[in-house]
Amino acid sequence: MNNQRQLFQRLFEENSKRVYHLCYGYTGDSDSANDLMQETFIKVWQNLDKFRNQSQFSTWIYRIAINTCLSYLRTAKRRATEELNDNIIENYTEEPSEKQEQIALLYKSIAQLEENERIIITMVLDEVPYPEIAEVAGISEGNLRVKIHRIKHKLTEIYNSNERV
Repeated sequence: MNNQRQLFQRLFEENSKRVYHLCYGYTGDSDSANDLMQETFIKVWQNLDKFRNQSQFSTWIYRIAINTCLSYLRTAKRRATEELNDNIIENYTEEPSEKQEQIALLYKSIAQLEENERIIITMVLDEVPYPEIAEVAGISEGNLRVKIHRIKHKLTEIYNSNERV
C-alpha cells in the first residue's frame, strides 16, 4: 500500500499541471478545471492496481482526464453554460491585465476547436513529447506534425476573429 501511495504521489506531481490545463481547455473555468483534475486523480487512485503497462502512465492519465471532461460536458452542459456566463459577468467587475485577457482569449479559442484538436493543442502547449501525443491521439507522429500545423493555423484564425469581437 505504501508503494502505491508513493507511486500515486509521483504521478500526481508529474501530471497534475498538464491534466489541469487539459481540463481548463474543456471548461474555460478554473474552478471546474480543478474539480475535474481532482476527479481524474480520484479515478487514477481507484484504478491504479488495474493499470496494465500497455502505455505510459501519463498517456493513461490523459485518457482518464479526457473521459472525465467529456462526461462532465455531457451531463452538465446547460449548467456549465450558466456558470460560464456568470463567470464572464463576474470577471468584468475586475480589471484583468492584458496578459490575462490574451490567455483567456486563447482558451476561449481553444474551446472552439474540435475535441481531438483541443486535446492535441493542449498537450502541445504543455510540451508533451510528440510520440506521447501521437499515442494519445491514436495517429502516427508524422500525421501528428501535419495536424499540429493545421490546428495552429485554425487556432490563429479563431483567435484573430475572437479578438475583433
